[in-house]
Amino acid sequence: MSAGGRLNVLVLGGGGREHAIALAVAKSSRCADLVVAPGNAGTPGRREPVDVGDPDAVCALAKQLDSDLVIIGPDAAIAAGVADALEGAGIKVFGASKAAGELEWSKIASREFCLRHGISVPASRSFTGDEVDDAIAYVLSAGVPMVVKADGLAGGKGVVVANSVEETVAAIRAVLVDGSFGTAGSRVLVEERLIGDEISLLAFCDGTLAVAMPPAQDHKRIGEGDTGVNTGGMGAYAPAHACPPALAEELTRDVLQRAVDGCAAEGRPLRGVLYAGLMLTANGPKLLEFNCRFGDPEAQVLLPLLAGDLVEIAEACAVGGLAPSMVRWRDDTACTVVIASAGYPSAPIVGVPIILDGACGDLLFFAGVEREDDDSLRTSGGRVFSATGIGETFAEARMRAYDLARRVHFSGAQMRRDIGWRAIARTTGGYAASGVSIDEGTRAVDLLKGSVAKTHGSAVLAGVGAFGGVFDAAALKAMKQPVLVASTDGVGTKVALAAEAGRLRGVGMDLVNHCVNDVLVQNARPLFFLDYVAASKIVPEQVADIVAGMSDACAANGCALLGGETAEMPGVYHDGHVDVAGTLVGMAERASLLPLTTIASGDVLIGLVSSGPHTNGYSLLRRVFAGLPLDAMPEPLQVPLGDALLEPHRSYLPVLAPLLDGPLGSLVKALVHITGGGLLENIPRVLPSGLGVDVVLGSWPVPPLFRLIRDASGLPAEELHRTINMGVGMVIICTPIDAIAVQAALQEETWIIGSVVAAHPGLVELR
Repeated sequence: MSAGGRLNVLVLGGGGREHAIALAVAKSSRCADLVVAPGNAGTPGRREPVDVGDPDAVCALAKQLDSDLVIIGPDAAIAAGVADALEGAGIKVFGASKAAGELEWSKIASREFCLRHGISVPASRSFTGDEVDDAIAYVLSAGVPMVVKADGLAGGKGVVVANSVEETVAAIRAVLVDGSFGTAGSRVLVEERLIGDEISLLAFCDGTLAVAMPPAQDHKRIGEGDTGVNTGGMGAYAPAHACPPALAEELTRDVLQRAVDGCAAEGRPLRGVLYAGLMLTANGPKLLEFNCRFGDPEAQVLLPLLAGDLVEIAEACAVGGLAPSMVRWRDDTACTVVIASAGYPSAPIVGVPIILDGACGDLLFFAGVEREDDDSLRTSGGRVFSATGIGETFAEARMRAYDLARRVHFSGAQMRRDIGWRAIARTTGGYAASGVSIDEGTRAVDLLKGSVAKTHGSAVLAGVGAFGGVFDAAALKAMKQPVLVASTDGVGTKVALAAEAGRLRGVGMDLVNHCVNDVLVQNARPLFFLDYVAASKIVPEQVADIVAGMSDACAANGCALLGGETAEMPGVYHDGHVDVAGTLVGMAERASLLPLTTIASGDVLIGLVSSGPHTNGYSLLRRVFAGLPLDAMPEPLQVPLGDALLEPHRSYLPVLAPLLDGPLGSLVKALVHITGGGLLENIPRVLPSGLGVDVVLGSWPVPPLFRLIRDASGLPAEELHRTINMGVGMVIICTPIDAIAVQAALQEETWIIGSVVAAHPGLVELR
């Protein structure tokens, strides 16, 4: 040890994690000399060659360098017993012993440890290569897709998260029979597949105490929207919004500290870093895995936020004197984006020239990078760089990370464009924060009703607040007592999404079908439609595309597209913005108008499936998915996100007209088009005074897009069902007895989703 308490520090490893560790050490006032072995082309300090999995070689190097403290980066060094050899040589080491590291290098032993010490884990069973048939029988008896994990170390890629029973069986055969993970897969753990937010919670440990770091969220899958095979990690951010401080404290106590206590009780004290990969399920948090070292890329996102001195902390952990006051953090957010080689993770292409666009600062962490004799850079591994951004907000940190990542250029470079997209989804704040207030919209209607009512004569039967204006058109002699039903509407912010995707034709269909449904609920049939298209600058091709969609929808609904208006208004609309609106006029017999006044307590609600969000809620949805490219296909979607969001608003006329015009039409007491305001705001609009409804959640299958919205946004059920249709776009109200015949007459699957109840006017109760 040099004078003044300064230490000669040796960092073991050569990836992005070790670059981040070495940088934190280099900035420490306690560091006298820094060596990274083997390091890479970007790590600070001096580099020395060494096999980090060879305890004797590492000890020899540490003695040669007169190292006071060794910080272990990779898991292979821990599994090889490097910490044990260094301690035996009297050298302080920040890293787990081989015995403590068993929590990582044997997933099966780790599960057994958790069961001994009361740490909640998924249900699982282990199998060897001689038990392939037993493993397959276990999966087949469960009848659901499961997770297959190699028991040993596989560079962070020894996990297969199957999407079907067949995939699970194939994964078992690949690991146990084909040896896809080598000796790491001589045994496998087959465990239940959990649903929820996955977070990484790391802690500094001195053998008796665990002091947690901010929770992070890693992105393991190679593909955007969390799709494709597992990797070592394609990006991360911290602090993770899914794990607020109170939950982080609970997990530190119940998982991390309990594990440290368990290791101490078993005579294998854990010193270094303990990493818990956790799934936050509806039934509580469950541990997915333990690692006994910094994660990669978690180190690159956490260490830049560390305000304390890493050398001081590491030494305290090594000698058993860690104090919580040593571990201090910046009040900022960090985001890391990994740039990987073509072919990663299965067969990365190396030796590719790299060009950096100017000076990239100290937050570009090198990993699979080496220098040629001429000082040029070339790729040498799968994950090549990690670009980190720091900001007061997540949005600021994310922007800086991607700005930095875009300064790295090499052929075949791949990176995910959606790191932190779930964090963005969780910070929408609901519909009101999106700039749209349902309450204010309702209040506006209430305020203007009086003024509008002054213009009404006896021919006006329904006006503002209904789904469409209704006019007594007795001049239509072909009918007994005809009335005109009109609807005017727009597409809202869905048009901005469609313009971004270059798919405006569907917007025209949206508009017509929305208006058709609004008059259909009055039991009217469409006659003609007029449109209005406005923009800051008219692009003829865009207008033609929109009108073509309107024409398609009008033809399908049997009404005429009479004409419309195109307006160019620079200064009123933002550049590139298009707005679309229209008016539809339909006709109905006055005696057949809906809703009926006979709606009573005990009547049931029949739900018809929507084709998507239709034309409502897109101010919220655009924020939920702001961090996700439209061509991504996150689970449980079966089509790209853009296709799911831009699916045209369906018309219910083809399925409902045969029912309404036939002998069973009189059984229908009301129709409700689920538009802006969702189930909670729309159903009460047709109810007589003193009645409400009880909507039963879970009574209809929620389509994949709406499940994704629910899970990604974390919004409560009431907010979701008050904003979007959640898979039910039209509701029929009738008696329970009549519902049997009505459902049988419809040419599609429907569901009883609730009932009419005696309640305060307009009450909708979700349960």
